[in-house]
Amino acid sequence: MPVADPPPGFTWSTMVPELLVSDLDASLRFWCDLCGFAVAYERPEDRFAFLDRAGRQVMLEEVMAPGRRWVTAPLERPFGRGINLQITVDEVAPILASLDAAGWPLFLALEEVWYRVGTSETGVRQFLVQDPDGYLVRVSQGLGLRPAMKPSFP
Repeated sequence: MPVADPPPGFTWSTMVPELLVSDLDASLRFWCDLCGFAVAYERPEDRFAFLDRAGRQVMLEEVMAPGRRWVTAPLERPFGRGINLQITVDEVAPILASLDAAGWPLFLALEEVWYRVGTSETGVRQFLVQDPDGYLVRVSQGLGLRPAMKPSFP
């Protein structure tokens, strides 16, 4: 199978998480089939894929594949403990429906929440899900800004 180059007009983000995964194929099914990402390019010989969803990007690399791996401690499930990857999308509903149709469990059900930002609040509709290795993914849809309901602290 030929290896594709990045699509025309492709631009690398200035910050892209690279996730070590136990099974690249299972991770690609989650990220691409359920969450709507596409493979921008890949290195099959390294079990590596660079994914993009309208400028939202993530790299996946199978941990037991050949090549360099920067592992700082033993990998135990769930991977990525202490981090969640927020992905802002125009609409959370299509991803939520795809996950539901696949029977994929949510870590946190869909919620609407407002976070204080200075003297304003920013609203989001969001849910959290874990990928096949346990990385926590927060899918978020912006709801806009409003005046803060609570005063800020000095």
